[in-house]
Amino acid sequence: MKHHLLKKMLIMAVFVGMSAMVHAQGFLHVNGKLIANDSTPNFRLRGMGIGGFMLQEGYMFNLGFLGQQHKIREKITALVGEKETAEFYNQWLKNFLQKADIDSLKSWGFNSIRLPMHYRLFTLSVAEEPVKGKNTWLPKGFEVVDSLLSWCKQDHIYLILDLHAAPGGEGNDLPIADRYPDQPSLWQSQANQDKTVALWKELARRYHNEKWIGGYDILNETNWSFSGDTADAHGIKEQNNAPLRNLFMRITKAIRSEDKHHIIFLEGNGFANNYNGMFPLWDNNTVISFHKYWNPNTQEAIQKFLDYRDTYNVPLWLGESGENNNEWFADCIGLMEKNNIGWSWWPLKKMGKNNPLQIKKPEDYQIFEDYCAGKGAKPDKQQAEKILNEWLENIKIQNNIFHPDVVEAMFKNVRK
Repeated sequence: MKHHLLKKMLIMAVFVGMSAMVHAQGFLHVNGKLIANDSTPNFRLRGMGIGGFMLQEGYMFNLGFLGQQHKIREKITALVGEKETAEFYNQWLKNFLQKADIDSLKSWGFNSIRLPMHYRLFTLSVAEEPVKGKNTWLPKGFEVVDSLLSWCKQDHIYLILDLHAAPGGEGNDLPIADRYPDQPSLWQSQANQDKTVALWKELARRYHNEKWIGGYDILNETNWSFSGDTADAHGIKEQNNAPLRNLFMRITKAIRSEDKHHIIFLEGNGFANNYNGMFPLWDNNTVISFHKYWNPNTQEAIQKFLDYRDTYNVPLWLGESGENNNEWFADCIGLMEKNNIGWSWWPLKKMGKNNPLQIKKPEDYQIFEDYCAGKGAKPDKQQAEKILNEWLENIKIQNNIFHPDVVEAMFKNVRK
């Protein structure tokens, strides 16, 4: 009897051990306070965010005065028409990021990519759905992810999916989520929240077996006052983040119904820095992601996140930082490396010099800028098409200006 019981216990132990091994095999996963994969018990993410690709923010293209992508699109439509504008955006997705971009990132030393996604490439808005409460899935967004994932696989680079523009928009900083301020936000609409949950469930269903998907960054930079404090519109000091926590828990449950393996990255309120009321966590394969801009590169500046790591036994990830000078880049990444924190920079390319790649302005781009700003005459269709076509050529990596000093600054304190 004892022999039979012991044999049964041994079989169960082997089965449990195999189950644990299968659960993690081939996937990036949480290991206590660390991120790990099969070969590396302490895998440090060193990544780049592909801002401007699936979601245009105006400032990246000298159009900060317009802000949101839909406003940029409206200006282009007024110049060349609906059909031509749709083709412009199709070509944008083909040209902005190519295999050569991924190969370059690999050669420079990066091991991961954060992909900011616009929900409208994957599904219709709530108002557009032909059947209320249903979700129409659009092929374009999934095709873009599939293509990028195939390149990442070849280069052994992890792809982290980031919902940057959620249905309705997740904050009062309008450009980062392409939000329409006259329409219900994510937090003012149950239908928008339901669609967000459904989108993540669909993404998890499609990619649950893909080991080069590094994880799911489920909502970028919520910046919302849940208490209605107009003086704190971006939720920097918000104490009641219960709506955010509740939505995260719903999304996690939906993901886990399809995908038991991938890491879930969580960003707090106040541009991913306010975690009041967000603990304790509810999933053991979770990473806390914080963002860091224009503050000192000191231990004190990140101490509260280090405390979260120690208190809740959870890994940290600097999910977004950049937009500064080379000295600051080197110091910030050095601080992360010293504290065993992975990082992802922002962005890979834009019109500007403080990124690895710089997009050159088309020859007559100033005419387009002035028109968009209401400071100049409307160019005719032929001239507008010339500007737009040159813009599409200039976003290709072979036509970008490479700034090796930026990459060197980023890896200066990594290679020591």
